[in-house]
Amino acid sequence: MTETVLEAVIRLCRDTGMTTVFGNPGSTELRMFRDWPDDFTYVLGLQESVAVGMAAGHALGTGRAALVSLHSAGGVGHALGAVFNAYRDRVPLVVLAGQQSRSLTQLRPFLGADDPVQFPRPYVKSSRQPDRAADVPAVLAEAHRLAMAPPRGPVFVSVPEDDWDRPAAPVEPRAVHSSFTADAGALSALAARLDGCERPALVVGPGVDDECASAEVRALAERTRAAVWISPMSGRSGFPESHPLFQGFLPPAADRLVACLEAYDVVVALGAPLFTYHFHTESPPLPARTELFHLDCDPGQAAWLPTGTSIVTTLKPAVGQLAALVGESDRKPPSARPAPIPPRAPDDGTITPELVLDLLQERLPRERVLVEEAPSHRDALHARVRIESAGGFLTTGSGALGWGLPLAVGRALADRRRVVCVVGDGSALYSVQALWSAARHRAPVTYVVLDNGGYAAVRALGRRIDIAPVPGTDIGDIDFAGVAAGFGCPSAYVERPAGLPAALDHALAGHGDRDGPFLLHVRVADGDAARPPDSGDR
Repeated sequence: MTETVLEAVIRLCRDTGMTTVFGNPGSTELRMFRDWPDDFTYVLGLQESVAVGMAAGHALGTGRAALVSLHSAGGVGHALGAVFNAYRDRVPLVVLAGQQSRSLTQLRPFLGADDPVQFPRPYVKSSRQPDRAADVPAVLAEAHRLAMAPPRGPVFVSVPEDDWDRPAAPVEPRAVHSSFTADAGALSALAARLDGCERPALVVGPGVDDECASAEVRALAERTRAAVWISPMSGRSGFPESHPLFQGFLPPAADRLVACLEAYDVVVALGAPLFTYHFHTESPPLPARTELFHLDCDPGQAAWLPTGTSIVTTLKPAVGQLAALVGESDRKPPSARPAPIPPRAPDDGTITPELVLDLLQERLPRERVLVEEAPSHRDALHARVRIESAGGFLTTGSGALGWGLPLAVGRALADRRRVVCVVGDGSALYSVQALWSAARHRAPVTYVVLDNGGYAAVRALGRRIDIAPVPGTDIGDIDFAGVAAGFGCPSAYVERPAGLPAALDHALAGHGDRDGPFLLHVRVADGDAARPPDSGDR
């Protein structure tokens, strides 16, 4: 049977569950929308990076690849910061970009991409423009399979705009079972080393949450009585933070990471790029007496690690086998993580970020999703807001700002569960257009904007290397509540501690006509004299 490229692609999208399309349309994509099917949803982002961020949130919420439609060269360029995040955070996306017609490409046409295949590299798993129009459905089917294969990530396909009406053969659905496990001997040797060591530690990376291996990791930790840390700059959680074995979050600086791991003779990193540094220090990667084992599905990551033994495997089957192989340990468990220090009220009556986070911890339901993009306050959030459930925490592990607002929209649309997004004032301005999409689709998102009047994380990093003041880091006097209202998103503003509890209660309520988004603009103390954050910057 022969059909058009468009008909074959629509069929493929139905078969793969990609019926929610995120995008920002342009002239080179118009033929894709001919006779747009009633069972498809188009989620418009008012800027291409917003479309990619929303698609990423949806993919993380559904566990399926999401389809993004971008406009030729300029739209792809706008989106690349978000594509970079998706690549580093292993988010499965099929990124479909328009291109001028095949008959025009030799003439360097208006809006055409001169080299569309090279443009998004290296931050996609694959990048192609099909040689023939008839190949478009098969290339897209391959892109979907590749996006979902471990390690998951974005795949890019450029489609000339005159391909959509050409004939093509339909693509038959097929299953790909991509889970694979390590050599039994390698796992047995690791189990024996865990049984014989004195003080083991597990480092939980974003791969644990990504591969739904949290239960297996918890079983392994409890059987071995290992200390559990979260890897530096992790974009996910992966372990319940109220668990007595949980120790905290490793810093992205070699000397401080070494100090945290000094007590352990065996460290097992699970789905974690353990040596993710943000600050340069003259330090070895690990303490001299510490032996590292590294389990991850990415052979590239195994290749660049500077030390240790890597086992290339998907995590869920391997950690499950490992937990069954180790003996039940009677070693003394590590001491519990200390409780955070209660916040000190400023003398001037302003709100501290710590107060906001403590009040959020009291109010957030256990089964909720928290999205964070507040680099100045990430350490405080990790200390004060406990993540308990798998999939309950999302941020970017790569550091390109503008991820949080749209990511929260897409995650909320995945299952209509209320998402709470804690975002800094600087971060919010990179993708503030996402508020329009949230309002348009009544996404159940509560945004809490912590406004400290600038890029405080950058100022703190400047002080670390004796640069002060840092130009271009002051962005005060922005009315975020007013901006949100202009996009159709209900909002409120609070600047004094006395009004904060009621304001948070109101913002978090999801009932009646409040099932959609709400933004709470909180003016917080600058805290410019605080210790430089460990959590990243722009």
